[in-house]
Amino acid sequence: MSTEPGLETKSRRNVLAALNSGLHQAFAADPRVILLGEDVLDPYGGAFKVTKGLSSAYPDRVWTTPISEAGIVGVASGMALRGLRPVVEIMFGDFLTLAADQIINHAAKFRWMYNDQVRVPLIVRTPMGGRRGYGPTHSQTLEKFFLGVPGLRVVSVAAFGDPGEMLRRIILEGEDPVLFIENKLLYSLPLFDEGDSDELTVRTDWTSSEPNTATQPMALTPHPPTPVFTVRLRGSPPPVLSVAAYGYMAELARKAMVKLAYEKEVFIELVVPTQLAPIQLQPILHSVYQTGRLLTLEEGSLTSGWGAEVIARLVETGDLRTTKIRRLAALDLPVPASGALESAVLPGMEAVIASIVNML
Repeated sequence: MSTEPGLETKSRRNVLAALNSGLHQAFAADPRVILLGEDVLDPYGGAFKVTKGLSSAYPDRVWTTPISEAGIVGVASGMALRGLRPVVEIMFGDFLTLAADQIINHAAKFRWMYNDQVRVPLIVRTPMGGRRGYGPTHSQTLEKFFLGVPGLRVVSVAAFGDPGEMLRRIILEGEDPVLFIENKLLYSLPLFDEGDSDELTVRTDWTSSEPNTATQPMALTPHPPTPVFTVRLRGSPPPVLSVAAYGYMAELARKAMVKLAYEKEVFIELVVPTQLAPIQLQPILHSVYQTGRLLTLEEGSLTSGWGAEVIARLVETGDLRTTKIRRLAALDLPVPASGALESAVLPGMEAVIASIVNML
């Protein structure tokens, strides 16, 4: 029995290929799909090659832009208002700060400002995360700053399911702006295939962001549903702790799950949401009610992060006084360029294991 289930198979399609395929399918399906970004033309095909081949196949619909994130998102928002379905690539997620005004004060608010008479089907894709030595301004995980923006949906890629199909559906079927987060280290990971793993089982729950119209009369329109993956070791006893994680932290949690089971006979349940805002709470809540313990994981800095919001929502839902809860995230420091210092700032697999053991 292998100690690295499923994901290590080199012949399987990886996350990068899935996202590239999803973009190609969206372009083929709808002539209104447009791509804007820096260095997205072939042969370069974008900094991480997610857009490779698109400009060759659709030269009139792939636009390389000047270095102005605010300008790129502003132009794309106007395109969306006029009936197109623009996809923006921001080369590094750190640069979202330069487009924050266009995202927060414009794209996310146009429906409210124009009395629900317009739609802004804008997708802003961007890679996030560190562990590659890129330094303080190219290694951050900043999506937490966008989680509380009314009118904006925030989605994060996982190595479970088919992230390319999720991207395709959001591009073609969504009607409101979406921030689409892609952790850099996920790109090379093969997609998990339960049929090739004799160790893990994955349950997929589908949730949409359909609003509560009683409290949000002009909220987000229902979007294509996004999956939540619940992962367990096959045939294991009932889990004693729930881990909620997204992005690359879910991969570290998956590795920790296997290591803990084999070396310490500790069994956990991993819940991996793909939609960060509005929060996919119910699968996490369901897991916590069974285990009585919750550890949230994120690569962004600890203060005011996604985990804090998840825990606050869980506490508000009912009596969780007997539940043990902890967060693990990056230190509240800039991400260093030095590999050793970067590893000290960002939470790794050993930190995940230590947090779980300490909670037990």
